[in-house]
Amino acid sequence: MKVLFAAAECAPFYKTGGLGDVAGALPKELKKQGVDIRVVLPFYTSLPERYKDQLEDVCRFEVKVGWRNQFCGIKQLIKDEVTYYFVDNLYYFDRPGIYGFDDDGERFAFFSQAIIEMLEKIDFVPDVIHVNDYHTAMIPVLLKDKYGWIEKYQSIKTILTIHNLQFQGIYDQVVLSDLFDIGYNAFHMNGLEFYGNVNFLKGGIYYADLVTTVSPSYADEIQTEEFGMGLDGVLRDNNHKIVGILNGIDYDVFNPEEDEHVAEHFSIEDPSGKSINKKVLQEKVGLPVKKDIPVMAMVSRLTEQKGVHLLIEKMDELMQREVQIIVLGTGESYLEDACKHYNWAYPDKFRAIIDFDVELAQLIYAGSDLFIMPSAFEPCGLSQLNSLRYGTLPIVHETGGLKDTVQAYNTFTGEGTGFSFSGYSSQIMLETIDRALQVYFDYPVQWKKLIQQAMKQDFSWEKSSQLYQDSYHKIID
Repeated sequence: MKVLFAAAECAPFYKTGGLGDVAGALPKELKKQGVDIRVVLPFYTSLPERYKDQLEDVCRFEVKVGWRNQFCGIKQLIKDEVTYYFVDNLYYFDRPGIYGFDDDGERFAFFSQAIIEMLEKIDFVPDVIHVNDYHTAMIPVLLKDKYGWIEKYQSIKTILTIHNLQFQGIYDQVVLSDLFDIGYNAFHMNGLEFYGNVNFLKGGIYYADLVTTVSPSYADEIQTEEFGMGLDGVLRDNNHKIVGILNGIDYDVFNPEEDEHVAEHFSIEDPSGKSINKKVLQEKVGLPVKKDIPVMAMVSRLTEQKGVHLLIEKMDELMQREVQIIVLGTGESYLEDACKHYNWAYPDKFRAIIDFDVELAQLIYAGSDLFIMPSAFEPCGLSQLNSLRYGTLPIVHETGGLKDTVQAYNTFTGEGTGFSFSGYSSQIMLETIDRALQVYFDYPVQWKKLIQQAMKQDFSWEKSSQLYQDSYHKIID
């Protein structure tokens, strides 16, 4: 089976969030299972030099973006036995970031067409093209509407994975002719049309052979008005081909026994290194070194979607507890400012680092006692999986992938891997934090048992990648 995995970002080359992690880990695991999978990405000039030095030029051609003929170069790199193709065009991809530009619609229209047009040129026509989010969601549409006349492409099947429904790629209908050089064949209720505009993601949902989301609960949630972001009716209309497959994490990267970014390695059998990491973490962020005070951490974008405002609302009350809080991330300016205020107000108990720091994040996972993740919605979430792997017990809002991955502590049976709450309010979150602190202080034997139960969870990609492989077979067999 031949699969082409198309994404706008991919670790370790460049990433902004969960899509980058998935694109980096899933193909690698599928390759181990014998799938001939290759990955195609934009060639952002921010690619680290160590990877640029390994690139080989494969071919070059022109892609017609509406009335414009744009240069397209294809570069290749092989890493972990996976072949990566990079689509080169300085006009579109020589930017200081990946997203957030006024011409994102044009950039990803070019990328999607370049992917399809490169297939014959690189002599790799796959059985399945696996597209991700709105950036590549037009590929299933284009394969049928614009490129359907190419005989080699007619048997290609497509899978669309929705990592976050919030981002849909909505543009004026002029993009049909101006960017894709197509007419209105796909501009209808069961296609691209969305309140008079073109919606890339909506088109992908209707035209893909299968639609997956990154957790089973999220697959159900997005078919409701509360979480459907205006597409709940579209998703209910296509629920026969929607599958929720839980994300995993890369166990080669997130491994407390080998992680080069932690101060001391540790394991379920020998967890003693965790206390050393806690001491180093406290020292590194400038908090008093107190081994008996629980450290609760958050590594996140500082946005309301991530529930940061709930934490801020209750910060003064939390600071009356015996707890230290560490926050790492960047985001909304008012939330960043609030964190800076609490740095000043509680210098011995609170520390916010307004930065994106991968190495510090690893130390936080390893050295904290609790991990707070009160997201309003969460398609899957990876941070709670990382924290479980490092024996840091998560406190989560029961939504999406958080609900699927964290088993709430049961005081009667001792079962559980963390703590959770269902009512979305700062008061209920605070009560849940208090329950966790009570177990930490009053029931140390049970606390250690919870850590062991958390670390025993298997959220590697091995199981989930098999489900993806089954999905590929389902649509091509």
